[in-house]
Amino acid sequence: MTQVAMNSMAERMAELDRRLSNRFIDLDPQGYFIIYLDREAESICAKHFSNIIDERGLAVDPETGKPIPVRGKVTRTAEAIYTGKTAKELCIQIFEKTKPCPVSYFDHAAYLGREFMRAEQALISGEEYVQD
Repeated sequence: MTQVAMNSMAERMAELDRRLSNRFIDLDPQGYFIIYLDREAESICAKHFSNIIDERGLAVDPETGKPIPVRGKVTRTAEAIYTGKTAKELCIQIFEKTKPCPVSYFDHAAYLGREFMRAEQALISGEEYVQD
């Protein structure tokens, strides 16, 4: 495959990924994760936060009953913090070792696996990681 063909395929894949990232998803009633890198510790970190899904389908803070904003800074206490050197290590911690599992939807688990792989690649390459 030529370099031009590979670039074209990469552009098409990136566009598909952007479209898919904007689709509607049902929120997991078990909560959500904030994923980030700790470069000093050479680790991928995932903070798990609880939430309640209201009748509108919005995630609300169980303590205040107020919707949790998608963007901007929110001060909440994590239910748990998971760290690992690889995506696989994090997935084992969260999906196999944590009982009960803090994820109840398969699509949420698949999303986390994809994000952990992206974070792992950023950790290895030195690139910035921004959660999708």
